Amino acid sequence: MTAEQLYEVPATVAFDGDRPYATVLLSRLGPGMPCFQERLGRGLADAERLLRERTRDASDHRVRALTGHLAATGGKRIRPLLVLLAAEFGDPGSEGVARAAVVAELVHLASLYHDDVVDRAVTRHGAASANALWGNRAAALGGNWLLARAARLSADLVPDALALNARTANRIVEGQLLELTGPGPGDDPVARYFRVAAGKTAALLAMSLGVGAFQARAPRAVADALVEYGEQLGLAFQIADDLLDLRSPEASSGKEQGRDLLAGVPSLPVLLAREGTDACDAELRELLAAGPAAGEGWHRRALELFSVSGATARAETLMYQRLDRARAALGALPPLPARRTLDALCDYVALRTG
Repeated sequence: MTAEQLYEVPATVAFDGDRPYATVLLSRLGPGMPCFQERLGRGLADAERLLRERTRDASDHRVRALTGHLAATGGKRIRPLLVLLAAEFGDPGSEGVARAAVVAELVHLASLYHDDVVDRAVTRHGAASANALWGNRAAALGGNWLLARAARLSADLVPDALALNARTANRIVEGQLLELTGPGPGDDPVARYFRVAAGKTAALLAMSLGVGAFQARAPRAVADALVEYGEQLGLAFQIADDLLDLRSPEASSGKEQGRDLLAGVPSLPVLLAREGTDACDAELRELLAAGPAAGEGWHRRALELFSVSGATARAETLMYQRLDRARAALGALPPLPARRTLDALCDYVALRTG
Protein backbone atom coordinates (compact mmCIF):
# COMPACT_ATOMS: atom_id res chain seq x y z
CA MET A 1 0.00 0.00 0.00
CA THR A 2 1.37 3.42 -0.98
CA ALA A 3 1.58 6.38 1.37
CA GLU A 4 -1.11 8.12 -0.69
CA GLN A 5 -3.47 5.17 -0.26
CA LEU A 6 -2.67 4.95 3.44
CA TYR A 7 -3.69 8.55 4.03
CA GLU A 8 -6.46 8.96 1.48
CA VAL A 9 -8.71 10.19 4.31
CA PRO A 10 -7.82 13.91 4.53
CA ALA A 11 -5.46 14.57 7.42
CA THR A 12 -7.70 17.40 8.54
CA VAL A 13 -10.60 15.04 9.27
CA ALA A 14 -10.80 14.77 13.04
CA PHE A 15 -13.61 12.26 13.51
CA ASP A 16 -15.39 9.69 11.36
CA GLY A 17 -18.67 9.38 13.20
CA ASP A 18 -17.56 8.75 16.77
CA ARG A 19 -14.14 7.40 15.76
CA PRO A 20 -11.15 9.67 16.25
CA TYR A 21 -8.91 10.05 13.23
CA ALA A 22 -6.21 7.97 14.93
CA THR A 23 -8.57 4.98 14.63
CA VAL A 24 -9.26 5.75 10.97
CA LEU A 25 -5.51 5.93 10.43
CA LEU A 26 -5.02 2.47 11.93
CA SER A 27 -7.71 1.04 9.66
CA ARG A 28 -5.58 2.02 6.65
CA LEU A 29 -2.41 0.22 7.62
CA GLY A 30 -3.17 -2.60 5.23
CA PRO A 31 -3.52 -6.38 5.69
CA GLY A 32 -1.37 -8.58 7.87
CA MET A 33 -1.75 -6.84 11.24
CA PRO A 34 -5.35 -7.47 12.37
CA CYS A 35 -4.47 -8.30 15.99
CA PHE A 36 -2.27 -5.23 16.26
CA GLN A 37 -4.97 -3.01 14.77
CA GLU A 38 -7.64 -4.47 17.00
CA ARG A 39 -5.55 -4.04 20.16
CA LEU A 40 -4.77 -0.41 19.40
CA GLY A 41 -8.35 0.25 18.36
CA ARG A 42 -9.56 -1.02 21.75
CA GLY A 43 -6.93 1.09 23.49
CA LEU A 44 -8.01 4.23 21.65
CA ALA A 45 -11.67 3.54 22.46
CA ASP A 46 -10.83 3.05 26.15
CA ALA A 47 -8.78 6.25 26.18
CA GLU A 48 -11.55 8.18 24.45
CA ARG A 49 -14.14 7.09 27.01
CA LEU A 50 -11.84 8.00 29.89
CA LEU A 51 -11.01 11.34 28.28
CA ARG A 52 -14.68 12.28 27.90
CA GLU A 53 -15.28 11.33 31.54
CA ARG A 54 -12.29 13.21 32.94
CA THR A 55 -12.95 16.41 31.01
CA ARG A 56 -16.54 16.59 32.23
CA ASP A 57 -16.37 15.52 35.87
CA ALA A 58 -16.43 19.00 37.43
CA SER A 59 -19.19 19.54 39.98
CA ASP A 60 -20.70 22.59 38.23
CA HIS A 61 -22.42 22.10 34.86
CA ARG A 62 -21.06 25.41 33.56
CA VAL A 63 -17.51 24.34 34.32
CA ARG A 64 -18.19 20.97 32.67
CA ALA A 65 -19.33 22.73 29.51
CA LEU A 66 -16.08 24.71 29.38
CA THR A 67 -13.62 21.95 30.27
CA GLY A 68 -15.27 19.35 28.05
CA HIS A 69 -15.67 21.65 25.05
CA LEU A 70 -12.58 20.79 22.99
CA ALA A 71 -12.64 17.09 23.82
CA ALA A 72 -16.21 16.96 22.51
CA THR A 73 -15.56 18.94 19.31
CA GLY A 74 -12.93 16.52 18.07
CA GLY A 75 -9.23 16.09 17.54
CA LYS A 76 -7.03 13.57 15.80
CA ARG A 77 -5.94 11.88 19.08
CA ILE A 78 -2.43 11.43 17.70
CA ARG A 79 -0.89 11.74 21.18
CA PRO A 80 -2.94 8.89 22.70
CA LEU A 81 -2.05 6.82 19.64
CA LEU A 82 1.65 7.51 20.25
CA VAL A 83 1.31 6.38 23.87
CA LEU A 84 -0.28 3.12 22.75
CA LEU A 85 2.27 2.54 19.99
CA ALA A 86 5.15 3.06 22.44
CA ALA A 87 3.55 0.59 24.85
CA GLU A 88 3.82 -2.07 22.12
CA PHE A 89 7.58 -2.20 22.79
CA GLY A 90 6.91 -3.40 26.34
CA ASP A 91 3.77 -4.99 27.77
CA PRO A 92 0.86 -3.17 26.07
CA GLY A 93 -1.56 -4.70 28.56
CA SER A 94 0.15 -3.04 31.52
CA GLU A 95 -2.13 -1.30 33.99
CA GLY A 96 -2.31 2.44 33.45
CA VAL A 97 -1.46 2.61 29.73
CA ALA A 98 -4.90 4.03 28.82
CA ARG A 99 -4.55 6.51 31.69
CA ALA A 100 -1.18 7.59 30.31
CA ALA A 101 -2.81 8.14 26.91
CA VAL A 102 -5.43 10.40 28.51
CA VAL A 103 -2.77 12.36 30.42
CA ALA A 104 -1.01 13.14 27.13
CA GLU A 105 -4.22 14.30 25.48
CA LEU A 106 -5.26 16.41 28.50
CA VAL A 107 -1.97 18.28 28.43
CA HIS A 108 -2.43 18.81 24.69
CA LEU A 109 -5.98 20.11 25.11
CA ALA A 110 -4.87 22.46 27.88
CA SER A 111 -2.20 23.90 25.59
CA LEU A 112 -4.85 24.51 22.89
CA TYR A 113 -7.01 26.50 25.33
CA HIS A 114 -4.00 28.64 26.19
CA ASP A 115 -2.88 29.00 22.56
CA ASP A 116 -6.32 30.18 21.47
CA VAL A 117 -6.32 32.84 24.17
CA VAL A 118 -2.88 34.09 23.14
CA ASP A 119 -3.74 33.99 19.42
CA ARG A 120 -7.25 35.44 19.91
CA ALA A 121 -8.57 32.51 17.88
CA VAL A 122 -12.28 32.26 17.22
CA THR A 123 -12.46 28.66 15.94
CA ARG A 124 -10.87 25.32 16.77
CA HIS A 125 -11.67 21.96 15.16
CA GLY A 126 -14.23 23.74 13.00
CA ALA A 127 -16.22 24.96 16.02
CA ALA A 128 -16.15 28.10 18.15
CA SER A 129 -13.10 28.23 20.41
CA ALA A 130 -13.48 28.22 24.18
CA ASN A 131 -12.31 31.82 24.46
CA ALA A 132 -14.82 32.91 21.82
CA LEU A 133 -17.63 31.28 23.82
CA TRP A 134 -16.62 32.02 27.41
CA GLY A 135 -13.98 34.75 27.18
CA ASN A 136 -10.22 34.74 27.64
CA ARG A 137 -10.15 34.54 31.44
CA ALA A 138 -12.48 31.55 31.62
CA ALA A 139 -10.70 29.78 28.73
CA ALA A 140 -7.28 30.24 30.39
CA LEU A 141 -8.66 28.84 33.64
CA GLY A 142 -10.25 25.98 31.71
CA GLY A 143 -6.81 25.12 30.36
CA ASN A 144 -5.41 25.25 33.89
CA TRP A 145 -8.17 22.90 35.05
CA LEU A 146 -7.22 20.38 32.38
CA LEU A 147 -3.55 20.57 33.40
CA ALA A 148 -4.57 19.95 37.00
CA ARG A 149 -6.66 16.97 35.91
CA ALA A 150 -3.68 15.60 33.97
CA ALA A 151 -1.46 15.96 37.05
CA ARG A 152 -4.04 14.15 39.16
CA LEU A 153 -4.26 11.24 36.71
CA SER A 154 -0.49 11.00 36.26
CA ALA A 155 0.07 10.56 40.00
CA ASP A 156 -0.65 6.84 39.58
CA LEU A 157 1.79 6.31 36.71
CA VAL A 158 5.18 4.62 37.16
CA PRO A 159 7.88 6.98 38.51
CA ASP A 160 9.71 7.48 35.19
CA ALA A 161 6.46 8.34 33.41
CA LEU A 162 5.42 10.70 36.20
CA ALA A 163 8.80 12.48 36.11
CA LEU A 164 8.66 12.85 32.33
CA ASN A 165 5.16 14.32 32.52
CA ALA A 166 6.31 16.89 35.08
CA ARG A 167 9.32 17.92 32.99
CA THR A 168 7.16 18.22 29.91
CA ALA A 169 4.63 20.52 31.58
CA ASN A 170 7.53 22.82 32.44
CA ARG A 171 8.89 22.69 28.87
CA ILE A 172 5.50 23.52 27.37
CA VAL A 173 5.01 26.58 29.57
CA GLU A 174 8.57 27.73 28.89
CA GLY A 175 7.99 27.35 25.16
CA GLN A 176 4.82 29.45 25.40
CA LEU A 177 6.67 32.13 27.37
CA LEU A 178 9.54 32.18 24.87
CA GLU A 179 7.01 32.67 22.09
CA LEU A 180 5.36 35.57 23.93
CA THR A 181 8.58 37.40 24.80
CA GLY A 182 10.03 37.10 21.29
CA PRO A 183 13.70 37.21 20.31
CA GLY A 184 16.06 39.49 22.21
CA PRO A 185 18.98 41.53 20.85
CA GLY A 186 21.36 39.27 18.96
CA ASP A 187 19.02 36.26 18.99
CA ASP A 188 18.77 34.19 15.82
CA PRO A 189 15.00 34.20 15.08
CA VAL A 190 15.09 30.80 13.35
CA ALA A 191 17.07 29.17 16.17
CA ARG A 192 14.60 30.67 18.64
CA TYR A 193 11.72 29.32 16.56
CA PHE A 194 13.06 25.79 17.01
CA ARG A 195 13.46 26.35 20.77
CA VAL A 196 9.83 27.44 20.97
CA ALA A 197 8.67 24.52 18.80
CA ALA A 198 10.66 22.09 20.93
CA GLY A 199 8.76 23.26 24.00
CA LYS A 200 5.31 23.80 22.56
CA THR A 201 5.00 20.84 20.18
CA ALA A 202 7.90 18.38 20.21
CA ALA A 203 8.01 18.01 24.00
CA LEU A 204 4.47 16.65 24.14
CA LEU A 205 4.93 14.15 21.31
CA ALA A 206 8.16 12.96 22.95
CA MET A 207 6.38 12.71 26.31
CA SER A 208 3.54 10.68 24.77
CA LEU A 209 5.99 8.09 23.49
CA GLY A 210 8.10 8.13 26.65
CA VAL A 211 5.23 7.66 29.11
CA GLY A 212 3.79 4.88 26.96
CA ALA A 213 7.13 3.05 26.93
CA PHE A 214 7.76 3.60 30.63
CA GLN A 215 4.25 2.57 31.66
CA ALA A 216 4.57 -0.63 29.61
CA ARG A 217 8.04 -1.24 31.12
CA ALA A 218 9.89 -1.22 27.81
CA PRO A 219 13.71 -1.29 27.96
CA ARG A 220 15.28 2.07 28.74
CA ALA A 221 17.20 2.20 25.45
CA VAL A 222 13.92 1.70 23.58
CA ALA A 223 12.23 4.46 25.58
CA ASP A 224 15.12 6.84 24.85
CA ALA A 225 14.92 6.09 21.12
CA LEU A 226 11.16 6.71 21.15
CA VAL A 227 11.62 10.03 22.94
CA GLU A 228 14.19 11.13 20.35
CA TYR A 229 11.85 10.07 17.55
CA GLY A 230 9.08 12.12 19.17
CA GLU A 231 11.30 15.20 19.46
CA GLN A 232 12.16 15.14 15.76
CA LEU A 233 8.64 14.22 14.66
CA GLY A 234 7.28 17.07 16.77
CA LEU A 235 9.54 19.67 15.16
CA ALA A 236 8.49 18.40 11.73
CA PHE A 237 4.86 18.48 12.89
CA GLN A 238 5.16 22.14 13.88
CA ILE A 239 6.66 23.10 10.52
CA ALA A 240 3.87 21.17 8.83
CA ASP A 241 1.32 23.17 10.85
CA ASP A 242 2.99 26.39 9.70
CA LEU A 243 2.72 25.25 6.10
CA LEU A 244 -0.89 24.15 6.57
CA ASP A 245 -1.79 27.60 7.91
CA LEU A 246 -0.66 29.08 4.62
CA ARG A 247 -2.01 26.39 2.30
CA SER A 248 -5.24 24.89 3.65
CA PRO A 249 -8.64 26.58 3.24
CA GLU A 250 -10.91 26.68 6.27
CA ALA A 251 -13.30 24.10 4.75
CA SER A 252 -10.62 21.40 4.95
CA SER A 253 -8.50 22.49 7.93
CA GLY A 254 -11.21 23.61 10.35
CA LYS A 255 -9.56 26.99 10.90
CA GLU A 256 -9.22 30.17 8.89
CA GLN A 257 -6.51 30.05 6.23
CA GLY A 258 -3.61 32.26 7.23
CA ARG A 259 -4.93 32.71 10.76
CA ASP A 260 -1.42 32.68 12.21
CA LEU A 261 -0.34 35.16 9.56
CA LEU A 262 -3.17 37.51 10.54
CA ALA A 263 -2.23 37.16 14.21
CA GLY A 264 1.40 38.03 13.51
CA VAL A 265 2.69 34.62 14.59
CA PRO A 266 6.35 34.25 13.54
CA SER A 267 5.98 30.93 11.72
CA LEU A 268 9.01 29.38 10.05
CA PRO A 269 8.03 30.46 6.48
CA VAL A 270 7.57 34.02 7.76
CA LEU A 271 10.98 34.03 9.44
CA LEU A 272 12.66 32.60 6.35
CA ALA A 273 10.90 35.14 4.11
CA ARG A 274 12.32 37.94 6.24
CA GLU A 275 15.78 36.55 5.54
CA GLY A 276 15.14 35.76 1.86
CA THR A 277 16.80 37.56 -1.03
CA ASP A 278 14.55 36.90 -4.03
CA ALA A 279 12.00 39.38 -5.39
CA CYS A 280 9.06 37.41 -4.00
CA ASP A 281 10.49 37.55 -0.49
CA ALA A 282 11.18 41.27 -0.86
CA GLU A 283 7.51 41.96 -1.54
CA LEU A 284 6.55 39.61 1.28
CA ARG A 285 8.78 41.50 3.71
CA GLU A 286 7.05 44.74 2.81
CA LEU A 287 3.59 43.21 3.30
CA LEU A 288 4.55 41.54 6.58
CA ALA A 289 6.09 44.74 7.92
CA ALA A 290 3.02 46.82 7.04
CA GLY A 291 0.34 44.25 7.93
CA PRO A 292 -3.22 45.58 7.61
CA ALA A 293 -1.82 49.03 6.86
CA ALA A 294 -0.77 47.64 3.47
CA GLY A 295 -4.41 47.67 2.39
CA GLU A 296 -7.50 45.49 2.40
CA GLY A 297 -6.04 42.76 0.21
CA TRP A 298 -2.68 42.40 1.99
CA HIS A 299 -3.54 39.06 3.59
CA ARG A 300 -4.74 37.49 0.34
CA ARG A 301 -1.69 38.80 -1.50
CA ALA A 302 0.66 37.45 1.18
CA LEU A 303 -0.90 34.00 0.87
CA GLU A 304 -0.45 34.14 -2.91
CA LEU A 305 3.22 35.05 -2.50
CA PHE A 306 3.86 32.34 0.07
CA SER A 307 2.47 29.77 -2.38
CA VAL A 308 5.43 30.46 -4.71
CA SER A 309 8.00 31.75 -2.22
CA GLY A 310 11.40 30.17 -1.77
CA ALA A 311 10.84 30.63 1.97
CA THR A 312 8.01 28.11 1.88
CA ALA A 313 10.18 25.65 -0.05
CA ARG A 314 13.02 26.09 2.45
CA ALA A 315 10.65 25.46 5.35
CA GLU A 316 9.49 22.27 3.67
CA THR A 317 13.12 21.15 3.26
CA LEU A 318 13.74 21.68 6.97
CA MET A 319 10.61 19.64 7.74
CA TYR A 320 11.94 16.72 5.69
CA GLN A 321 15.30 16.93 7.46
CA ARG A 322 13.56 16.48 10.82
CA LEU A 323 11.53 13.58 9.45
CA ASP A 324 14.78 11.91 8.33
CA ARG A 325 16.14 12.27 11.88
CA ALA A 326 12.94 10.79 13.29
CA ARG A 327 13.25 7.77 11.01
CA ALA A 328 16.91 7.36 12.01
CA ALA A 329 15.88 7.12 15.68
CA LEU A 330 13.60 4.21 14.81
CA GLY A 331 16.68 2.17 13.87
CA ALA A 332 17.19 1.30 17.54
CA LEU A 333 13.74 -0.33 17.80
CA PRO A 334 12.82 -3.98 17.18
CA PRO A 335 10.94 -4.63 13.89
CA LEU A 336 7.43 -4.69 15.37
CA PRO A 337 4.25 -3.49 13.65
CA ALA A 338 4.40 -0.43 15.91
CA ARG A 339 7.74 0.54 14.41
CA ARG A 340 6.28 0.34 10.90
CA THR A 341 3.40 2.52 12.04
CA LEU A 342 5.73 5.12 13.52
CA ASP A 343 7.64 5.19 10.24
CA ALA A 344 4.35 5.67 8.38
CA LEU A 345 3.49 8.60 10.66
CA CYS A 346 6.43 10.43 9.12
CA ASP A 347 4.64 10.09 5.77
CA TYR A 348 1.47 11.37 7.46
CA VAL A 349 3.22 14.54 8.60
CA ALA A 350 4.66 15.17 5.14
CA LEU A 351 1.46 14.41 3.23
CA ARG A 352 -0.80 16.57 5.40
CA THR A 353 0.97 19.65 3.98
CA GLY A 354 0.39 18.66 0.37
